[in-house]
Amino acid sequence: MTRQLPDLEAWAIFAKVAETGSFARAAQELGLANPTVSKAITRLEARMGVSLLNRTSRRLALTEGGRAVLGRATRILREGEAAEDEAKEQSAIPRGRVRISAPVSFGIGYMAATLPAFLEAYPEVTLDVALSDRHVDLVAGGFDLALRIARLGDSSLIARRLCTVRLLLVASPEYWNRAGRPTHPAELGHHRALAYSGATNPGLWRFTHPHFGDEAIMPSVAFWADNADMLTPALVAGQGVALQPEFLVWRELRDGTLEAAMPDWAAPVLALHLVMPPSTLRPLRVQAVIDHLARTLAKAPWALPPG
Repeated sequence: MTRQLPDLEAWAIFAKVAETGSFARAAQELGLANPTVSKAITRLEARMGVSLLNRTSRRLALTEGGRAVLGRATRILREGEAAEDEAKEQSAIPRGRVRISAPVSFGIGYMAATLPAFLEAYPEVTLDVALSDRHVDLVAGGFDLALRIARLGDSSLIARRLCTVRLLLVASPEYWNRAGRPTHPAELGHHRALAYSGATNPGLWRFTHPHFGDEAIMPSVAFWADNADMLTPALVAGQGVALQPEFLVWRELRDGTLEAAMPDWAAPVLALHLVMPPSTLRPLRVQAVIDHLARTLAKAPWALPPG
């Protein structure tokens, strides 16, 4: 029995409808008529024998079957877009939308400052930035790339390491003068801690010494926050000690409102990565964003070589 070719157009339309959350917006972005989009989804559902979308007059939502196949549909859409861009002359002008996920504090504090120059250089590219400290699913969410500051585990995603980010034990000079500057992680048990609740092991602080090996401590936490920027005012006000990424506190360290302690004990370093879905084809508009971010963010004053 001869198998029919897959309805690639309908799959790509379904991915765009799921991405935009609207038949009308999907039709607008794809340059299609509204009935064409609706008929493609109906045709796909009839072929699959399952409903992919729940439709009401006010709301559009994926069914369980729709969620199950969305990742593959999104890859079909992205691969098709990338294949067309790849076939164009290299002098072609990047155009279209690029969806980016980034951490909240880093996105506002650093990435945002780099984007005006990109928009000036590429006026036909539309940037769609979603800020969240949670690790989003790039494929299911329809993201082209993400900025992540972490120690990445094994993944099918493609990662480009831009620079190294140190974690520093910091407090205000007034706090250190009042509570004492620790010289060993065990002494932190007597200190008042401010902690980031979004860490892999919240409240567990690890350190390494070149001669004395590894130590871990769970200090008494007076203030938890799921965004590490929230901790800085309390640190400056002398309310405790925290293990903070250098990009969040480098200005305070420069100005002397915060000071780092235990220089001989290093916390495990993080790294700034550009993370992309698993594809060998990259649309020109996406590659332009990748190159721009890699070039500008690696020059940040707190950035260390990738290592």
